[in-house]
Amino acid sequence: MKPGIHPDYHYVMFEDTSTGDSWITRSTIKSDRTIEVDGQEYPHVILDVSSYSHPFYTGTMKIVDSAGRVERFNRRYGQRTPKSETK
Repeated sequence: MKPGIHPDYHYVMFEDTSTGDSWITRSTIKSDRTIEVDGQEYPHVILDVSSYSHPFYTGTMKIVDSAGRVERFNRRYGQRTPKSETK
């Protein structure tokens, strides 16, 4: 690799706030937060969603108020009838 053209690749601790899971991996992401684990200090990145909490990976689906969305759509636009053709 050419020196000076690649970003700093270092160990980072990621934490999923919705499940509380955390893991250490290497990344180029930068963070102002740090955390100490086993005497080592790592940059600390907080995530809202990760593979530990995403419905695709966990197989669980959250209930979404889709009925309310449909009702709101129908109230706003109603059941439209096609315009009668005038000759």
